[in-house]
Amino acid sequence: MKVTFVQKTNANSGAIIVGVEAGRKLTPAAQELDARTDGALGRAMKNDRFSGKKNQMLHVIAPANMTVSRIILLGLGDAPLSELDCQDMGGAVFAALNGAGEKEVAWHIDAGGDNLPQIAADIAYGARLRSYRFDKYRTQEKPEQKPTLTKMAIVVDGATAARRDFKSLDSVAQGVFMTRELVSEPPNILYPASFAAEVKKLEKLGVKVEILNEKKMEKLGMGALLGVGQGSIRESQMVIMTWNGGRNKRPLAFVGKGVTFDTGGISLKPGPGMEEMKWDMGGAGVVVGLMRALAERKAKSNVIGVIGLVENMPDGNAQRPGDIVTSMSGQTIEIHNTDAEGRLVLADALWYTQDRFKPSFMVDLATLTGAMMVSLGTEYAGFFSNDDGLSEKLAAAGTASGEKVWRMPLAQAYDDLLKTDGADMKNIGGRFAGAITAAQFLQRFVNKTPWIHLDIAGVTWSAKDKPTVPKGGTGFGVRLLNRFVADNFEG
Repeated sequence: MKVTFVQKTNANSGAIIVGVEAGRKLTPAAQELDARTDGALGRAMKNDRFSGKKNQMLHVIAPANMTVSRIILLGLGDAPLSELDCQDMGGAVFAALNGAGEKEVAWHIDAGGDNLPQIAADIAYGARLRSYRFDKYRTQEKPEQKPTLTKMAIVVDGATAARRDFKSLDSVAQGVFMTRELVSEPPNILYPASFAAEVKKLEKLGVKVEILNEKKMEKLGMGALLGVGQGSIRESQMVIMTWNGGRNKRPLAFVGKGVTFDTGGISLKPGPGMEEMKWDMGGAGVVVGLMRALAERKAKSNVIGVIGLVENMPDGNAQRPGDIVTSMSGQTIEIHNTDAEGRLVLADALWYTQDRFKPSFMVDLATLTGAMMVSLGTEYAGFFSNDDGLSEKLAAAGTASGEKVWRMPLAQAYDDLLKTDGADMKNIGGRFAGAITAAQFLQRFVNKTPWIHLDIAGVTWSAKDKPTVPKGGTGFGVRLLNRFVADNFEG
């Protein structure tokens, strides 16, 4: 979909959108259009329950003397629109226009707050986010099943400023789309080596990309990560991305779990629903999408992204319950469940990151535990941290971006659940507090680095459409962490 920003328009096809405030108060553009149609808009409202509430829509077929197909009255409510209000509005309208089969629209923005260019940019951003569609493998779709909207003209006073604001937002959208694409790919297409090849494409944006193969990781002592992938014919990989856009000597670091398919290994998962485990690389996908977003908008900060890529398969060489592996840190881990594999991948990735780069902080992301989904469902991501200041910044970024997070506890009593007689620790903590004991496990590999662990198991995939997120891979975390960086670590 092509998005443009203009001061005026002479739209002669497609749809026209004008605003209506609470109490059926027409905005200036709506008043002008009502006059041009001999009061058709006012009559339509009188014969409908439409009242101008936020996001209400009333479709009016254009009179015969107009060349456009329809006029849409869009409710703005009675309060200034927030960034998230505007983004949701853009996404909702995009979906409605596609459902109606419209090909183009002229959207008049002349109310909703004091900063009309920013409102226009956020509306366009929301529409852009909703426009994503993973359909590359659909070969028999009927025309009426395909999206139709190809042009959106935003009519606003201050079009140049809106265009500038949207450019930065659209850069973030490109990062979100890359994450959604990676998460949606089937596991026969996206496996560690092919994933790494996709990341290599970021080099054209100025991101330095380094790939470690199994031989290099073995030399570094990454026994925890390599143990997970030893049952697969696909070679495990670690990918390091570097964006140097600022002056901070100690980089920011983001680390992602990239299990491209998770059978559970010898501790095999149940068959029903296992096809969803293609998105167990969601944490790595977010780190890649974030790095793209930062590079696209030329973020003024030095940032490292590290992802551990493995496939967890149950062949004759697979890791067994009872095995003991030695992590890069030198700590030994007794495997009690091969389906608790993501924390093993992150153990070596986190240690490697803090040891090599000495970052100012680390944030890791992983679709780590079903326990987190039991705790918070699909609305919030849970996070754990050893740093209160970082936690407050992340929570604020979650509120601002609409990707909500909730802090969970860490405590010695939970850490004690990882004790075992055979090694320094075991990789599960028992039946209770599974998300917490997983975080306690990871904390053992961050040394003294300020750290946040984000468990995104419940928010990486959506079974239903949301205003700015079509069902499927959500890209949750890219907007959150981009905002986290932009609001606190640039300049």
